[in-house]
Amino acid sequence: MRLSLRPLVTEGEKTRLVTWSKELRSVHARLREALAIAQEAVSGGDPTQAASRDLLLFCHGFCTALTGHHVGEDRELFPAIAAEHPELREALRKLEQDHSMIAHLLAALQAAIDSGTSPVELSRHLEGLSAIMESHFRYEERQLLVVLETLGHDADPRRVLGPL
Repeated sequence: MRLSLRPLVTEGEKTRLVTWSKELRSVHARLREALAIAQEAVSGGDPTQAASRDLLLFCHGFCTALTGHHVGEDRELFPAIAAEHPELREALRKLEQDHSMIAHLLAALQAAIDSGTSPVELSRHLEGLSAIMESHFRYEERQLLVVLETLGHDADPRRVLGPL
């Protein structure tokens, strides 16, 4: 009798699994870029004037993309991780708390935009948001990237991780 050894994970399966890890890094990079564009739009304006239409578009697009990313994680990705890795439930809970805090900061930014606040004030909002977002992304990557390389979740990563 000849025994055939097959890898536990086929090459196609490995490609699909690693996609989650790569896609998370890619989404984070695109969100960082969107935030940088919004910050550039703010710094390029007249500090005594209300936000320009272009700035409003950049900020709105960034806010929508970041919110979509976090909603997808909370709705679908984190439950899938918790099911396969219950030891990560505390880390996932902390990430969800971050999502709530970031949503609050995004709402404050949107209120500032809607009220026609100055670019200086918008810049302060974006700086605070940037600090929290960067800390959150780094923690999330430290906690989840290795897990995402083996996650058996068949959903489309782009749909789950956000539209940007």
